[in-house]
Amino acid sequence: MFGRKAVKKPAPKTAAAKPAEVRAPEAPQAEEKPARKNGGITEAELLRAPASQYMSAEQLAFFRDKLLATQRELLEKANLTSEHLREHELEADPTDQATIEEEYALELRARDRERKLLKKIDEALRRIDEGSYGYCEETGEPIGIARLIARPTATLSVEAQTRREQKQRLYGE
Repeated sequence: MFGRKAVKKPAPKTAAAKPAEVRAPEAPQAEEKPARKNGGITEAELLRAPASQYMSAEQLAFFRDKLLATQRELLEKANLTSEHLREHELEADPTDQATIEEEYALELRARDRERKLLKKIDEALRRIDEGSYGYCEETGEPIGIARLIARPTATLSVEAQTRREQKQRLYGE
């Protein structure tokens, strides 16, 4: 029985490879949509921009859109989790019940991390409004576009974050 399923799976994979070849030309179109949505600027253009344009209105709009999209996604996940937890039914088997409860605990931990991220997103949006977004809280130096693309909620430059982590390791803070 297992052998048959394993044999059947490779056949759909080869069939799926053909649509992937057809989809390849569509990839550039998918990249154009975020460019329009983010004020006409792409990540590649952000990375190539001269230092004199650091945190221009166009760049701030890009990061605002990115933060708002992440915020919407996290709120949708939170709503789905709430609905999922309300649908909880008791299982007759204690082992099954324990497994379900452990899965819920993991899901709640993930949502708690996301709740903390939502707070950081709100703070980043506030910094955009105040004009301090993109600058290190400790040194006032630019955080850097590459770091902000990777982590839009960053408040410290790489150097300041490294110093903070070393201090935490040394002093256990």
